[in-house]
Amino acid sequence: MYIYPDNLKSKATLWLWELRDIGIIGVGCLISVFALSQLGWFLPIVVTAVYAFLSIRFEDTSILDFIRYAAVFFIGKKQLYEWRESA
Repeated sequence: MYIYPDNLKSKATLWLWELRDIGIIGVGCLISVFALSQLGWFLPIVVTAVYAFLSIRFEDTSILDFIRYAAVFFIGKKQLYEWRESA
């Protein structure tokens, strides 16, 4: 028996993350464990945990998406408004 999602064009998700995010979190965990066991660094674990938290998806949006949109709006694209009198 196969179960199909309601929207076949939506991205594949697993629990609360997209599959791309699961892959990034998995590789980050491997690097974090290596860095902690061999070098004694905690920073990679913190970065991986923060990424995992920010990439949690609810209703096709995440906090990380909002931060990206805000950065593009405030930093990335310059906006130029010209005011002209209509005669």
